[in-house]
Amino acid sequence: MIRLEAVTKRYDGTGAAAVDALSLEVPEATTTALIGPSGSGKTTTLRLINRLVEPSAGRIEVAGRDVMTTDPVALRRSIGYVIQQGGLFPHMTVAENIATVPRLLGWDDARIAARIDEMLGLVGLDPADYRARYPRALSGGQRQRVGVARALAGEPPVLLMDEPFGAVDPIGRERLQNELLAILRRVRKTVVIVTHDVDEALKLGDRIAVLDGGRLVQHGTPAEILLRPANALVAGFVGGDRILKALALVPVAALRRSDGPAPPDRLQIAPEANLREALARMIETGSHELAIAGGGRIILGDVLAKARTSG
Repeated sequence: MIRLEAVTKRYDGTGAAAVDALSLEVPEATTTALIGPSGSGKTTTLRLINRLVEPSAGRIEVAGRDVMTTDPVALRRSIGYVIQQGGLFPHMTVAENIATVPRLLGWDDARIAARIDEMLGLVGLDPADYRARYPRALSGGQRQRVGVARALAGEPPVLLMDEPFGAVDPIGRERLQNELLAILRRVRKTVVIVTHDVDEALKLGDRIAVLDGGRLVQHGTPAEILLRPANALVAGFVGGDRILKALALVPVAALRRSDGPAPPDRLQIAPEANLREALARMIETGSHELAIAGGGRIILGDVLAKARTSG
């Protein structure tokens, strides 16, 4: 869906390139997270895709079309774009914000009204309560939800997100991440998200691209980045607890063996939990085993921790 071939961006009066010979592919209906130190070229790369920034060299394709031969206005209308706090127009109501791109696309009023309600429902906001509100009457998390709704309203195949949850408190941030994952399972968009939060990249990204100095250092699945970092920079960036983070990528349901009745005295954990959560539960309770329990107290498998003996 998105292809960058040897893309470079240099700004006048600067020495090093902001983006330097970057090649990257983002498959359709997948999410790629761009991470890296400050100044690594993450946001510039994002803005190159929808021509908010023009490349100095290289080629960028979206859905098989060279963006430089595509009308930039038409291109941007076909790409959803979400920034911190949603980037809402303060003088417009929630409904008017969400309707922005559909109106530019020439949709009729009935279709726009239906789409507004559909998008608010998708992001968990009651249309009757939120349609007429202005951004100043919304919390940070609510503004971010409306920003996502607006970005998706014109039915774009591609969604770009620049630190979308960076200004939200940790509890709200996790909730919004979970909601975004649920939305993407329903609408199947191709997403590129910029984040400085490694845990967020691991949670949201099907693939992760690590940038440094405008160059691509490593590109792979979350497991590949954690377990086989390309160099010391990547290892340091993902953190010394990268093995523990890797446990969060494995659902306990993967340990399922056979169904059977769950013993009443066995500590249980939900099948959607991951191995990191299971380990934390074991440490907290002092237990060496957990039952993976489904509905009706049916045991789906076990998580076991065995002590290593010396000698």
